[in-house]
Amino acid sequence: MREAEIAIGAGVLVGWALRWALLCCGIVLLAAGLLDRGVALLPTGARPSEPKPQNSVPVPYAAGPASNTIVYRANALGHVVLDTAVNGAPVRMLVDTGASLVTLTPADARAAGIDPARLVFNRHVSTANGAVPMASATLREVRIGQLSVYDVPAAVLQNLDVSLLGMSFLGRLQSYEMRDGKLTITW
Repeated sequence: MREAEIAIGAGVLVGWALRWALLCCGIVLLAAGLLDRGVALLPTGARPSEPKPQNSVPVPYAAGPASNTIVYRANALGHVVLDTAVNGAPVRMLVDTGASLVTLTPADARAAGIDPARLVFNRHVSTANGAVPMASATLREVRIGQLSVYDVPAAVLQNLDVSLLGMSFLGRLQSYEMRDGKLTITW
């Protein structure tokens, strides 16, 4: 009888040890998964440091699944104007969800390394100012802060006052949203 009691006691002890081992492994795997997704265990109200985009006011956003998000405020006219880099050259761009393509002024195209002599203005596009000659181009890179989009279809328009960040860039993002005077870009 004594041997049976010892065997039962050993079985209970082994079961208890296995449960604890599984619980500890589960906690380690959960923590590793959270850290792998960029979620850090921070004190309440703390947030990892983020790059502050130029010409924007930092806007707090709700905590949620880890992703890359930048938030910009619209200016007094309700427009979002960003400092971007096109093929490495600084270019100020107006965010325009109504523009099918990223659209550059001739001066910004030249700064981005596009040879004006090689541009062929063989198409016309309708703008708020009427039909305007357009030349097609492909941009190697359009960058906002740490976000880069490569091989972006674009256009160069004559008589354009400001370059436009259009849908050929915005459509390649995970999401973008304009709400309450704030543009939220997620990739």
